[in-house]
Amino acid sequence: PPFFCSFSRVVRVEHRATKQPFAIKIIETKAKEGREVCESELNVLRRVSHRNIIQLMEVFESHERVYMVMELATGGELFDRIIAKGSFTERDATRVLQMVLDSIKYLHSLGITHRDLKPENLLYYHPGVDSKILVTDFGLASSGNKAGDWLMRTTCGTPEYIAPEILLRKPYTNAVDAWALGVITYIMLSGSMPFEEENRTRLYRMILKGRYSFPWPNVSNLAKDFITRLLTIDPNDRMTASQALKHPWIVTMAASSSMKNLHRSISQNLMRRASSRCHSSKSGHSSGSNKSRRNWEKDLCSKGISIHPSIIQPAISYPGGLPEPIPANTGRKAGDKPRAGHQPTETNLHFCSLMRKKSDHLYVLHHFGSIR
Repeated sequence: PPFFCSFSRVVRVEHRATKQPFAIKIIETKAKEGREVCESELNVLRRVSHRNIIQLMEVFESHERVYMVMELATGGELFDRIIAKGSFTERDATRVLQMVLDSIKYLHSLGITHRDLKPENLLYYHPGVDSKILVTDFGLASSGNKAGDWLMRTTCGTPEYIAPEILLRKPYTNAVDAWALGVITYIMLSGSMPFEEENRTRLYRMILKGRYSFPWPNVSNLAKDFITRLLTIDPNDRMTASQALKHPWIVTMAASSSMKNLHRSISQNLMRRASSRCHSSKSGHSSGSNKSRRNWEKDLCSKGISIHPSIIQPAISYPGGLPEPIPANTGRKAGDKPRAGHQPTETNLHFCSLMRKKSDHLYVLHHFGSIR
């Protein structure tokens, strides 16, 4: 039967003494899965320091919860800003990508792979036009293992952004982040997905074939070349973050490209996708959610942190998630039911989907990628 991933939520808070606002990610650690993703994110955030990566301020722990105090990003998600802006050119896209690529290059230099890069995890620090971009949500990030093995094997990610080698269940490298950046760039210039299909099995087949098109008369060939070099099936032939930063389209900030405003087509496509997804999502709340909320509110208040009740972000989840990826040489068909005795694992838990509300007052930081 379907199950729900609801062990994390994010709220805006302020410190009782200083009145300084922060975001706190509250992770329920009673369940093994909650402890695992909490450990994964903390392992990364305690190591990193980069202007384009969300900053962890401090951590509180109680018997059943961990409270991660984060800097507060109030500028909203990348695509919300694009829609609201009124104008968006290739040069604007390269400005965003320079910041994101620099942060990914930094992560990869530390042996860290994000594994869930997508537009929802790219936030503006503040509403101003000069705001920097922050990469957030490291719940699926990997930083190698104790044996020093940098190859990864866990099947995880968000369906439309998953690289082919993950679907084939092959050991993979940080090149999966480069693939996701190719998908993000494609969406940024068009508002549509390179691989889009409601049926997950057909979606995976499209990704494995690596077939997509550029039906965009107003986008330069250099921009298309940039995307093509990231959306390459063979990870060994895919551009790295360092190489992508040296691509002519990025280096020149699209100087040779048309400065044509792409806003109208991008916004129309983005809003069409958002509308269709909104209609297909279903909410589901635990009957014990109010009791849980009272517990973590009490914990926070005891640590000198007060909550803004009007802008608490509820977890709105829908069941399901990905069917098992297309197997390689297993004799099983994509979409087959799990084998008898199959229990929820880290893998299919990461695939559980979760939507979140936005408050009129604030764009909150993020939810775990594993439960988005």
